[in-house]
Amino acid sequence: MRAVRLHEHGDADVLQVEEVDRPEPAADELLIEVAAAGVNPVDTYFRDGSYAPVDVPFTPGVDFAGTVVETGSTVENFEDGDRVYGTGIGNGGFQGAYAEYATVPIDRVVHLPEGVDVTEAGAAGVAAVTAWRALIDHADVSPAEYCLVHGGSGGVGHAAVQIAAAVSARVITTAADEYHDALAAYGAETVLDYGRDDLADAVRAAADGGVDAILDHRLDDYLQFDADVATTGARVVGIGENSPDPGFSNDGAARSKDVSYQFMSMFNTPDLRVPLRGVAYLMETGALSIEVARTYDLEAAADAQRAVVNDSVLGKLVIEP
Repeated sequence: MRAVRLHEHGDADVLQVEEVDRPEPAADELLIEVAAAGVNPVDTYFRDGSYAPVDVPFTPGVDFAGTVVETGSTVENFEDGDRVYGTGIGNGGFQGAYAEYATVPIDRVVHLPEGVDVTEAGAAGVAAVTAWRALIDHADVSPAEYCLVHGGSGGVGHAAVQIAAAVSARVITTAADEYHDALAAYGAETVLDYGRDDLADAVRAAADGGVDAILDHRLDDYLQFDADVATTGARVVGIGENSPDPGFSNDGAARSKDVSYQFMSMFNTPDLRVPLRGVAYLMETGALSIEVARTYDLEAAADAQRAVVNDSVLGKLVIEP
């Protein structure tokens, strides 16, 4: 089979397509024929070694969707021919999904409903599970609460807007002007240009004085901002940053309102199948749609990884082996 592999950590140029043996599933694994593999920033971190070094040669690709072609000896509830999707491979512990076939432990894969597009499902994993874990598990967003999603046009952001809207939260999000109409269609009540000088005032005005829940993907830019726009008892969930040393310029803004902060990684999810099933249900019912901005073949994996870091797009990038 063909697979993208790296033999040393480095920039995207270390990725190359090779002919390798098709893997055999362990007792508790599925072998799937990969139809789509989402491209995520975290894939580049495993490639360059900045997140966690991996044993090489290594195939990246955390997200996947496809068809079961073989089951391990102890596997139940899956059969050859089943459509499936999931996330959590390609992280150092397991070879990833930038390949024609991949083995997947059964604790990170679920059935894919027939009505759900397989390419969308392949793009869903990291983005939608992170959004679900942040808003449903950690922030416990409730109907009618004001929920601020920073960067609504990104992979996690556009999923988060829809998940918050699905629980009837009142969604406020930020994005470049060209994405405002799309995000409104996804369920955002208010869409604001993230570059405006009066952004904090605009958020407070849209939220009748303060936001109840916030999903922040750039803590180094918005940690203080979040405290400033929060209402009393607000919950802030942080999923990333550009600089590893975010800090407050005035933490009194948070303390005075009893704001709680939760920093998270999707890889700490106790059971990935729980949010994966929830996301699958939302996709099946039409409450969640993963926007696929571009698709790439295996030979263009390096281009895809450059684009996921450098380009501004609405939604996700996908490799289709």
